[in-house]
Amino acid sequence: MSHDHDDRPQLTAAQAAAVLNPPAGRNGGDLVVESLQGLGATTVFGLPGQHALGMFDALRRSSLRYVGLRVENNAGFAADAYGRVTGEAAPLLLSTGPGALTSLAALQEAAAASAPVLAISSQIPSAGLGGGRHGYLHELRDQQASVRDIVKSVHTVRTASQIPSAIAAAWESALTAPHGPVWVEIPQDVLLAETTLPVVSAMDASPRELYPRPELTIAAAHLLSNAERPVIIAGGGVVRSDASGKLRALAEKIDAPVVTTFGGKGAFPWEHPLSLRSWLEDRHTTDFLEDADVLLVVGSGLGELSSNYHTFRPRGRVIQIEADAGKLESNHPALGIHSDAREALADLLEAVERREDPDAAERVRTVLEKVRVRIEAQDLTLEQQVLAAVREALPDAAPSFWDMTILAYWAWSAFDARRPNTMHSAQGAGGLGYGFPAAIGAAAADPTKPVLAVSGDGGAMYSIAELATARQYDLPLTWLIVDDGGYGILREYMTGAFGETTGTELARPDFVALAESFGVPAVRTGPESLAADLSKALAAPGPSVVVLPALLRMFEPTHL
Repeated sequence: MSHDHDDRPQLTAAQAAAVLNPPAGRNGGDLVVESLQGLGATTVFGLPGQHALGMFDALRRSSLRYVGLRVENNAGFAADAYGRVTGEAAPLLLSTGPGALTSLAALQEAAAASAPVLAISSQIPSAGLGGGRHGYLHELRDQQASVRDIVKSVHTVRTASQIPSAIAAAWESALTAPHGPVWVEIPQDVLLAETTLPVVSAMDASPRELYPRPELTIAAAHLLSNAERPVIIAGGGVVRSDASGKLRALAEKIDAPVVTTFGGKGAFPWEHPLSLRSWLEDRHTTDFLEDADVLLVVGSGLGELSSNYHTFRPRGRVIQIEADAGKLESNHPALGIHSDAREALADLLEAVERREDPDAAERVRTVLEKVRVRIEAQDLTLEQQVLAAVREALPDAAPSFWDMTILAYWAWSAFDARRPNTMHSAQGAGGLGYGFPAAIGAAAADPTKPVLAVSGDGGAMYSIAELATARQYDLPLTWLIVDDGGYGILREYMTGAFGETTGTELARPDFVALAESFGVPAVRTGPESLAADLSKALAAPGPSVVVLPALLRMFEPTHL
């Protein structure tokens, strides 16, 4: 393949001189940050370490904004949230060995939630690579092996000239649907070695678009146009591809009720007449979905939580639109369409015929009323009061990040996210400690609006160090800590299964005094004052903490 000489970049004399005479004092680390700048990155997260100092030194010579957290796993959660709310690849700079390994739980969450995190790790010097036992600090026989099962792709650098291409390839991988975390690793000596390579200019690493095959769209449109009882399950893929408008238009065109998964919160308007909301852990909803003669699943693999713990057994035809080929028909036989949700919904919207069902909204109301009656019979007024207070206090456009805690499990089913891409949780991988560091990442992405984090006291202890980060960068976020003196949901699980608990009761600090010791204002509240205290905290500049001592209970499961 030949290139036309007229297509070559035409440089001015000054630009040519800059290319031929790059500034002195640059190293491999400069190539890393120049590559990130050339790809359009503006913010990086991370934590320095001995082998990674070449990258961190180069940050001084760049325009990149650095947000440094206190624990690598928390830095990963912050990058995850930044990627979720912006849709951009979030660079995460890590050291070697323990520093790299400490990020793995966060990368697992990013993989499960399809968050585009670009992890760039250092490595021991090149001479030590290859599995020998040389005794270098942080040495692992095969560091990549620890991450390969988690990330989408691994990119290894051995020379300085490989750095820009490796980072560009990783960037493209992270942002190709389905989004996800990727891994680049660069030896210490490559990062530190002086380079005379030209400064990296703008790079194009645009992700490949993932379009549906037209014959599949035609088949799906035929099924939906002729269905008697079509229903739609909207997952996180709808939110990530910014397809909520297309989803609503399709649902209204064919009069199909819509339920959103916990990862798809906000994909469909909560108060819409066709909205089944998010009551997936409810047998009434499960029965309704099973009764559909055509079920359109968009951007969900129908995993454990989205299938009422695999008790869901569809009786009609299933159409599944999914960007992750591995999730197509992984749980149920379907007409599988490998596509980005937005592209597939756009094509379906054109192809389906208008279908009217005057009974659809009434059938939705009937299901929601059955759910309401079931919950009302369980004496859970406190839980509903607390969740309503959070909704009242939180501005519609403000993002919220929920840890693995009882209030979050309520929110998955019962919280009105109001807008797409505003409610996020760690339900992908289910690790503790996500809420507060994730809120830091979102606040760094857009410091013009407040961010809410919700944790239990057990999960909060994973992230206490990041109070220092929030204060250092003066980020506008409020941390609601529901303090019940233990791992509340595990307490319920163990009591139900064994009649008693082990390891669930926790000594904990005075969270108000602890927050104040970091210079973060804090208040202890109660259910009646929660809405007012939370509103005040969210309206104030900088970080704040609201502590709610409360023993919340879960609603009864329906899958057992």
